[in-house]
Parts: sequence; structure tokens; C-alpha cells
Amino acid sequence: MAVDKGAGPYQIIRSGRRTVAIEVKRDCTVVVRAPKLMSGAEIGRIVEEHRAWIEAHVEKARQSAGKYAEPGEAERLEYIRRAKEYLPGRVAHYGSLMGLAPSGIAITGAATRFGSCSPKNRLCFSWRLMRYPDEAIDCVVVHELAHIAVKNHGKDFYALIEAVMPDYRLRKRLLKTIVR
Repeated sequence: MAVDKGAGPYQIIRSGRRTVAIEVKRDCTVVVRAPKLMSGAEIGRIVEEHRAWIEAHVEKARQSAGKYAEPGEAERLEYIRRAKEYLPGRVAHYGSLMGLAPSGIAITGAATRFGSCSPKNRLCFSWRLMRYPDEAIDCVVVHELAHIAVKNHGKDFYALIEAVMPDYRLRKRLLKTIVR
């Protein structure tokens, strides 16, 4: 359902969640995730309260639209080749430091996330990660390895990461600013 109430058009997705989440996507669309029983008026009020935040993030998405241009087929295949060659070694290196081992590793074409860890501890990495410097790639590797031990983003999760990579937060910033 698309709605336009002062703060601009947005899509509402209702689910069993308890809170409202507002997301500005790369294509500048705004998605509001809300509890099933929350009224449209209450959702509109919350969106209006966050109007400045929404507008700022829509503008940021507009400005960075050119940064994420898709590479041609030859370049994409080269990124995939490099990912298959490079990432298993980094996973083995940090896995040994952390005492963790995945059940497998896969290279995907995911466009909205750099990595993931399945419930069965299989790690997936997007080939797009290869557009970033090694320090940023290692940050994602350590993040996904940590999910083998801790399946959430709580205090224990970040303590595990920072034990092996004290500059994790600095490295993570590279993922937001640099695209080769």
C-alpha cells in the first residue's frame, strides 16, 4: 500500500512485529514496516515525526546512486573469480584465530548484503565485496564467522569480533564510503 501524507510517498508493510521501522532504499523509495494492528493514522504520525530523517536519507540515496553502477559481464566474472580465490583463505585465517569453521562457503550475487551466515553455519559472500579494500573484506569475513558462535548482533557478538579485530568499526566504515 503506497501512502502520501506530508512526508512524501511511502509503502506500508504490516507484519507481526511490535515496532515501526522506516527504511529508505537505494532507489529512494521509503518502506515503513509496522505492526498489523497499528492504525494508518498512527503510522502517518510516526512517519511525519521522522520527516527530516527520511528526507536526509532520500537525498543521500540520490547522491550515491552513481556509486553502485553494475559492472559489465566480464568485470562481474572477474570479481567472482577473485572472490572464489581470495575469500576461502581469509575465512580459514580468521576462522583459526577465532576457533570457528563454517560448514561451507558460497559466492553469491547478493546486491543488498555483503555476507550472511545460515543457521547451518554456511557462509555466503557477495562478489560485490571484491570492489572494496582488503581491510573491509576482512571485516565482513570476521562478522560472518562471528555469527557461527553468536546468531544475533548483541554485546557478545561484538565482543567476539573486537577480540580478533579491534579496529572493526573503522573497517566497517570503509564499506559505506569506497567502491572500486
